[in-house]
Amino acid sequence: MLGSVNRVSLTADFWKSGQKIGYMCLTCHFVDSSWKLQKRIINFCDVPPPHFGVVISDAIFKSLLDWGLENKVCTITLDNTNNNDAAVRILKDSFKRKLMLGGKILHVRCCAHVINLLVQDGLSEIETVIENVRESVKYLIASEARLIKFGEIAKQLQLPSKKLILDFPTSWNATYAMLAAALEFREVFPRYKDRDAGYNWLPSNEDWDRTEHVYNFLLVFEEVTNVISGSEYPTANIFLPEIWKIKEVLNENSLDENDYISAMACKMKFKFDKY
Repeated sequence: MLGSVNRVSLTADFWKSGQKIGYMCLTCHFVDSSWKLQKRIINFCDVPPPHFGVVISDAIFKSLLDWGLENKVCTITLDNTNNNDAAVRILKDSFKRKLMLGGKILHVRCCAHVINLLVQDGLSEIETVIENVRESVKYLIASEARLIKFGEIAKQLQLPSKKLILDFPTSWNATYAMLAAALEFREVFPRYKDRDAGYNWLPSNEDWDRTEHVYNFLLVFEEVTNVISGSEYPTANIFLPEIWKIKEVLNENSLDENDYISAMACKMKFKFDKY
């Protein structure tokens, strides 16, 4: 199939597993003879850290040689980091004169990753706003017995059987999901407090109101990320209107009457303008 294709685009991602093993996943995207968008993972391999630019470029180029694609690359999409910038510069030299438009369109910066950096900056401004919610979730999921007791109260209140979610630092979506789940159980937390004297992080009504404002503010970022992260349809032709939505939301919320929302929006707007 790849032999009959004239041009391919690539996406590559690097990360560490829980065992500190560094991996690369390289995906090849192309349009087949029936004008259908296709994608194939052409390598999923161990790439030991540190992931310097030369390490990344070597791993990608070796995979392309294995598949006979070294002269067919149109673009490569990577996270927006310095080591990826360096990798693309090295790859350009490796591809020599086989690139379209002299390699001007080779490097595509992952828009979802840029949004992640944007929102992470904003979240750093409101750590104190969601602190009690995060500590509450952390306390509850640390014990099966606590979760069972919490679930029993939720059942009595006829709430949906969803789970609490604890976020993690590298993905803002996880913080959004944590807030969404916690807000569903807003009525459960004070009732749980009555049954557990060791629980000391009950969010106040003000905490919940602030959390809800933050959740509503982040909603558009969640929607945009889902749209531009789609894998069953092209995204290059639809991302610009989605980014415009973000610009409008940032402009509007930078003037919000709530200080924590305006501070968050202003910090994100600064980074948005930079990108």
